[in-house]
Amino acid sequence: MSKVRQLRYGVAMSLDGFIAGPNGEYDWIKIDPSFDFVALYQEFDTQLMGRRTYEVMLERGMSPGAMGLQPYVVSSRLDADAHKGIRIINGDIAAKVRALKEQPGKNIWLFGGAQLFRALLDAGLVDAVDVSVMPVLLGSGVPLVPEGQRCHLQLDEHRALPNGSLALRYSVR
Repeated sequence: MSKVRQLRYGVAMSLDGFIAGPNGEYDWIKIDPSFDFVALYQEFDTQLMGRRTYEVMLERGMSPGAMGLQPYVVSSRLDADAHKGIRIINGDIAAKVRALKEQPGKNIWLFGGAQLFRALLDAGLVDAVDVSVMPVLLGSGVPLVPEGQRCHLQLDEHRALPNGSLALRYSVR
């Protein structure tokens, strides 16, 4: 039997628990030059995101495929013909993500999207949470996790970065 790929949620968070400001802004996220994004991207071959995260990427002129990962976007609204280069997931999201995890390949990076993260976490599909805690207090915004089921985590890795942020990796128990 082949190894099932891990679904890892990667996100930046303010110290007070928000992944975006009240208007969806993320200008407070400061990338530490010591962080090795090339090494991070090599751990994955697939990127999974919600429609809003995808649309923000497009607004910023970013290409989901630019990281060398196959992008999947969860959406019931997007037309696949109008969005070449991505694969759209709709319908029974949990079943489709479960099937994606069972395909051969590297791990899957769940990129942004608190609602999608919560849905997949409650479905038992998230294996790890990689959170970068930024040294800023936003006061309000989009919380890291919307309401849902309790979930126990185990701290697997932690590292303080020179810019004052913390890189944390938790496995879902």
